[in-house]
Amino acid sequence: MTARPLLVLQHAPWEGPALVARALAARAPGVELVTRSVLDHAAPDLPAPADLAGLVVLGGPMGADDDARHPGLAAERSLLARAVDADLPVLGVCLGMQLLARALGAAVHAGHGTEIGFAPVEVLADDPVLRPLGPAPTVLHWHSDAAELPSGATLLARSTVTPVQAFRAGSALGLQFHLELDAPDLEAWLASPAAGELAPGGASELRAAAAEVFPAVVPGALSGLAAFADAVRDRA
Repeated sequence: MTARPLLVLQHAPWEGPALVARALAARAPGVELVTRSVLDHAAPDLPAPADLAGLVVLGGPMGADDDARHPGLAAERSLLARAVDADLPVLGVCLGMQLLARALGAAVHAGHGTEIGFAPVEVLADDPVLRPLGPAPTVLHWHSDAAELPSGATLLARSTVTPVQAFRAGSALGLQFHLELDAPDLEAWLASPAAGELAPGGASELRAAAAEVFPAVVPGALSGLAAFADAVRDRA
């Protein structure tokens, strides 16, 4: 019997699954990772949760409610809601977390507060993906929108600017920050249109900060993402 795949919904060419793919390859080598972009399709042919081992929804520069320009977002939110109902392992990152929150009935506030760069978050509750990072990990932020906490979800992390940095809703984990990146992936971002959001000298500052932060945070991120990969493997 063929294992069910892990579906990754990607919104920008430079924002790929990165460490998620590495964790999956190490912990669930028999599970195929399938990456798709459905942003501009009004009625994309997405699989049912029953046909998946897991779902990852990545970040991107658009807003979670930007259906007028990107009609596929509505289908993504619908799939996210059905995936949570089906107890499918789900990981939403940055925009993906905001789409997850919207799928679960929470609001997303555009332009709530910009966070770009490395800064700590305060971990408030235990979760297997965040546990290896410790109580106040320094992580990469790249966003200005912020989601509210969905009803019934557990708040896992916060920062001064962003009250909801991570939450757990059943089988689904939302991360506003970018736990999935390492140095090569960051370089891809800095060579992309996303770098236009940086102040002069910002790219050099990010590289220098990454050289200090990534040696400590990447092993913890891989360890935490292994817990997600294990859940995917068990579902496959």
